[in-house]
Amino acid sequence: MTNEQFKDFSPTIPTDPGIYKFLDVEGVILYVGKAKNLRNRLTSYFGDKKHITAKTKALVKHAHHIEFTMVETETDALLLENTLIKKHQPRYNVMLKDEKSPLVYVCIKHERFPRVFVTRKTFRDGSSYYGPYLNKFRVEQIVELIRKLFQLRTCTLNLSEDNIEKGKFKTCLEYHIKTAPGPA
Repeated sequence: MTNEQFKDFSPTIPTDPGIYKFLDVEGVILYVGKAKNLRNRLTSYFGDKKHITAKTKALVKHAHHIEFTMVETETDALLLENTLIKKHQPRYNVMLKDEKSPLVYVCIKHERFPRVFVTRKTFRDGSSYYGPYLNKFRVEQIVELIRKLFQLRTCTLNLSEDNIEKGKFKTCLEYHIKTAPGPA
């Protein structure tokens, strides 16, 4: 997309929060980004500015058109951006491809001695996942409260019935101070 094409297109861009997608001629998503103000953010990609990186110049050069989606809040934009990057794996998005997500989940493992913890990844392993949440600090505080109230374990040991019968594990300190269940 050229600067002239963008100048013709820019009046149609809203000033609301949202996400934007740079697409190539074939409609393949090259980049997904979020913005507090879509028009201001997209304008920063165009023009003769010396601070624009080579990667950004290449992105703009390969982009055929831009699509955008308006959302209610910046948080909604972050969640939508994260979802789209995970789904489409755009060429020019490098930060969120490799599980480097700002989102966290609360995982409750359905094991003989259940445990609860904060994670950035979800799996289809029979566990319950709640989220996503943006504020990891707050989620960790809530998980700590859940552990105390319901006395869930914190260790990651494989406490299967066979391992317990074989005597592979001893009860831990948390079991002795009655803050977590464990094999007796």
